[in-house]
Amino acid sequence: MTVEPVDEAAALSVAACLFHGFSDASRLAIVRHLALGEHRVVDLTEHLGLAQSTVSKHLACLRDCGLVDSRPQGRASLFSLTHPEATMRLLSAAEELLELTGDAVALCPVYGVEAQG
Repeated sequence: MTVEPVDEAAALSVAACLFHGFSDASRLAIVRHLALGEHRVVDLTEHLGLAQSTVSKHLACLRDCGLVDSRPQGRASLFSLTHPEATMRLLSAAEELLELTGDAVALCPVYGVEAQG
């Protein structure tokens, strides 16, 4: 049995793409709402106070990343997380890491709160 070598650069690139799916506060809010169950776009716009076009754009990104799926219901679509348990484990691990690092992430000159403003 031959084991193929892992292309570490390619694996890291794919991991970076996954984390990019979570790199926007609105997308994170959408993911958190979808963790509660299926939602329509109109439900998400009401809950989050975002424009329909914004929610749709972020849902498309999350779908392209393989993080959400949709199914038709009448004239609307219901969106849900494709892997809710794994997604919530990742978000829980991120919250734990944020607790451990304190304000360091927010103060980062490249990716911190001030850099985004």
